[in-house]
Amino acid sequence: MAKDVNVIIEIETPTPRLGFGKPLILGSSAAGKPYKTYTELSSVKLDYAETTEEYKAAYALLNQGDDSPAEIAIACQKTGTEPESIDDVLGRLWKEDWYFLITTTTLQADVDEFAAAIEQNNSREYFTRSSTLADVALLLAKNYSRTIVFYHTDISNYPEAALVGRVGSAPVGSVTWKFKYLQGIVPLDITDTDLREIHAAGAITYVTKAGQNQTSEGKTLSGEWIDVIHSKDYIRFNIEYAIQRLFANTDKVSFTDTGIAQLESETRTVLQQGFNQGIIAADEDGQPMYGTTFQTRAQTDPADRAKRIYNGGSFWFDLAGAIHETTIRGLIRK
Repeated sequence: MAKDVNVIIEIETPTPRLGFGKPLILGSSAAGKPYKTYTELSSVKLDYAETTEEYKAAYALLNQGDDSPAEIAIACQKTGTEPESIDDVLGRLWKEDWYFLITTTTLQADVDEFAAAIEQNNSREYFTRSSTLADVALLLAKNYSRTIVFYHTDISNYPEAALVGRVGSAPVGSVTWKFKYLQGIVPLDITDTDLREIHAAGAITYVTKAGQNQTSEGKTLSGEWIDVIHSKDYIRFNIEYAIQRLFANTDKVSFTDTGIAQLESETRTVLQQGFNQGIIAADEDGQPMYGTTFQTRAQTDPADRAKRIYNGGSFWFDLAGAIHETTIRGLIRK
């Protein structure tokens, strides 16, 4: 899709569009199938029998009670005559409305290729599953920041889809992906050593802590938090979208301080929304921790003004993050 606005965010560590909750199930069939949206399992069943992998993934997504997504999408890669490559099938799907990719294939070569494509596209996240830690470790070496691997001894019921179904539709920034109960997934009975090995391989899993079944972590293969990637994409897309609409719905955004102020206003509106949703932190006075710097007309390059290109805007924000572990000390007095 052609666009005139590009927002680039770098993640500073440590930190002192799209249907952002919409999953796409990508299966395969001899003839292939186009992208199609569904709001309930009964509709999925009309196109995919209960025995198909596509239906099983859809069931896991839509079996998470009130947290289930309002809408999902399914498409199939063509495997028959003149089969589609992974690049081909994603090429026709990038323009569609989805954020989380779930594939029915778990073949190592396919998963690696999907992960590489998602990483290069830099606008979505890929959730896959594995019952073999050695395979996960091969992916870990690639340091993918947009791929999440759910390890489980039983991957037939799509635990990664259950996780997306449980968390993905919440307002971006309002939730963490750790500690989440998943309907239909049985927790692993493992030791602390086993869990450390799973995490060291780059995967997350499903365990029981304090008597409650829950996801063990909320990280991508690179070690970045899933919600950080989700939040970054949300802010970037919405600023691009807001300013693109400003250009389209305004007779002219003048290259004056007034026009520049319009760009800054749209940017700050999105940042405020990010604060309202829990993406952006508050300071000790409860004020949002974000800021913008937009050069005035006089500060811009005359050559840019002649070309009608404004490159003088920037913004920053502090992530709110989440607490995943704690140590609390006590004192007994006599």
